[in-house]
Amino acid sequence: MKERKEQGIPAMEWRTGRYRWLLSGRWKNDLVAVLLLTAFAFWVNRGITIKGLYMDDLYLWSCFGEQSFLEFVFPMGSTRFRFLYYLAAWLELALVGRHVEWLVPINILLNAGIGFTLYRMARRFSRSSYVGILVGIAFLSSRMAYYQIGQAYGLMETMALWMAVGILYYLCRYLEGDKERFWIACGLYFGVCFVHERYMVLVPLFFLVLVLQRDRDWRRWAAPGAAFGGVQGIRLLTIGALMPAGTGHTQVTETFSIGTAMKYALSQIAYIFGFNAGPEHLNGQNFRQAPLWVLFFVIVADLMLAGMVLCFLIKWIREHRRHTGYFRFSLLFLGFIAGCIACSSVTIRVEMRWVYVSYAAALLYLSWIFGVLTEGILQKGLLSWAVQYVAMSTVYVALMLPVELYGRSLYPNLYFWPDQQRYNSLAEVTYGVYGDGLFGKSIYIIGNDYNMSDFTAETFFKVFDKKRMAEGTQVNHIEDVRDIGLVTDDMLVLQEDPAHDRFLDVTETVRLLKFRSYYGYYRDGWMDERAEVQVMAGSTGEIGMHFYYPKELTVDQWITVYVDGEAQVYMEMDQDQKQAMVQVEPYKTVKLEFETNFYVPEAQEQRGERKLAVLVSFTAD
Repeated sequence: MKERKEQGIPAMEWRTGRYRWLLSGRWKNDLVAVLLLTAFAFWVNRGITIKGLYMDDLYLWSCFGEQSFLEFVFPMGSTRFRFLYYLAAWLELALVGRHVEWLVPINILLNAGIGFTLYRMARRFSRSSYVGILVGIAFLSSRMAYYQIGQAYGLMETMALWMAVGILYYLCRYLEGDKERFWIACGLYFGVCFVHERYMVLVPLFFLVLVLQRDRDWRRWAAPGAAFGGVQGIRLLTIGALMPAGTGHTQVTETFSIGTAMKYALSQIAYIFGFNAGPEHLNGQNFRQAPLWVLFFVIVADLMLAGMVLCFLIKWIREHRRHTGYFRFSLLFLGFIAGCIACSSVTIRVEMRWVYVSYAAALLYLSWIFGVLTEGILQKGLLSWAVQYVAMSTVYVALMLPVELYGRSLYPNLYFWPDQQRYNSLAEVTYGVYGDGLFGKSIYIIGNDYNMSDFTAETFFKVFDKKRMAEGTQVNHIEDVRDIGLVTDDMLVLQEDPAHDRFLDVTETVRLLKFRSYYGYYRDGWMDERAEVQVMAGSTGEIGMHFYYPKELTVDQWITVYVDGEAQVYMEMDQDQKQAMVQVEPYKTVKLEFETNFYVPEAQEQRGERKLAVLVSFTAD
């Protein structure tokens, strides 16, 4: 402060400059915007849940649960080296712990953060808070957000999108003359390559803006090359490869073809303009199958875009002095979008989540065009034109919103969505019902139409255990309930329901099918002087009974067992524990009746009309 006073800068003026954002009152607009966009993000993503992990998410958790911090964050020798993402994932998983259901709210908040960032960027480009809000809403409503919201790995896509858009923004600021922003863009580039390696393709943009600005500072020319070289050097040392691996455990060098890449690039352009140009398992529904109203809305919305672009081109032609500036920014925006499309077209398929960053850049370009069209328009008395530009922007977002919501309703058609719903259901009917009491139980699943892998069976329930072990918990697939014996308290029986992508807890149903007490027998094993039960025999037809008398034995204590009304076992309780067995046909359901000539004297409890006599357990394997 003293130094600034000596330079003749008043203290109040310095404070005003430092806290300009706070003193200007713009923080109120930003606060309203962030609350609005966050509320909208939660509303538009309602119904999306993660309650159980599977596939890539479960593998990520298994690495988190079984590896040390350094092994998890710096996976030496792996096919990918994304240490910045793995660091963020480690922190997220440590925060979430057993509360898997927190992942979706976290993903929504992060995506809302990107929406707010785009709002700030678009507001600066367009000089309109209203256009900034439109951009944020258009981004958050996009059907392309399915992976970022509905998967734990969505954090990676969110981080990469955020950093990539940051590179675009700061390169724009550099073109505006703020040379210091170039270094921030270089730092973001170095970082994003260790979140997702496909963004290495953005390095030519740095040299592009240097050429456009005719920058002669050798340090700025060296920085992007040094960042790219550093990325490649680290990748070579850690994973022994320079070329990024393809999706689905493929190699780009083995699967790449120019024809396929061109087709995928065109499909991504179609995605940006609202058309699902791909198989429905990747986008929910091909545009040829969409209702007519969806196609109509998309076409009219695209006409609004075409109208704004046409107006921009007309202004570009008319304003000769601004040619260079318009050309520079347009080339940067289009180059960024082209680079993102190119790096997403070289593998074996195109997923909508890869187009999300291109779509975000396209929205920013649209906001920049709006700013160009409305620059000085009020001073020129052309208010009607400003209203038209605002109307076209509004109509575009208003028409695309129901289209995007319709696209979101088709999420169940996506390739991973049914499995995620199934494992959400598995978590609900197991840990969601039994809590920590689940651990140590044997879980029997009738059928295996879901093709649960051994890894999933071994790892799924560890996520919910504080010790990350789920000791004693076993998953077994059976074809028929007859393949298991009587249902005990340390067993759960589930049934797949493929028609609804869920699991059903049929433990009590199977328990009653295999064993039912009509009277005199209780779940904790106690039996009255008289009792009747129904038992289904197993594959051997043997029904075993174990009797335990907890008091001192007396002379002449007898038990009689009737099988379907016929006495088959006469047994004297001359020991405190005795066993008996009856033989019936395999899988036959029979009624067993018991009579005793004794009971527990001075028993503190009597549950039925008769007194408690003995403890009995049954087997029927």
